Amino acid sequence: MNRAQIYHDMTTQELRTEYNNKKQELFNLRFQHSTGQLKNPLVLRQVRRDIARILSILKERDEGLPRTPAKMAKPKAAKPKSDKKGGAA
Repeated sequence: MNRAQIYHDMTTQELRTEYNNKKQELFNLRFQHSTGQLKNPLVLRQVRRDIARILSILKERDEGLPRTPAKMAKPKAAKPKSDKKGGAA
């Protein structure tokens, strides 16, 4: 189960709590990063993206929009088939 799915399954109140927790975590990570104590700076990106996911879901719910699909499969365009098998004719 991906992160967006986990957040979609939460209630609105749980999402707001999670948002506050992630904001506090981001503050702490930024502080660690500025003092040189952060070992993995990619964690900053992950937390920022989690915050964006949470805010997107909250906005969808506030506006009454339908739930976004995980990944919509785009239909592939049929390629025209040629008679040639390649090479010189």
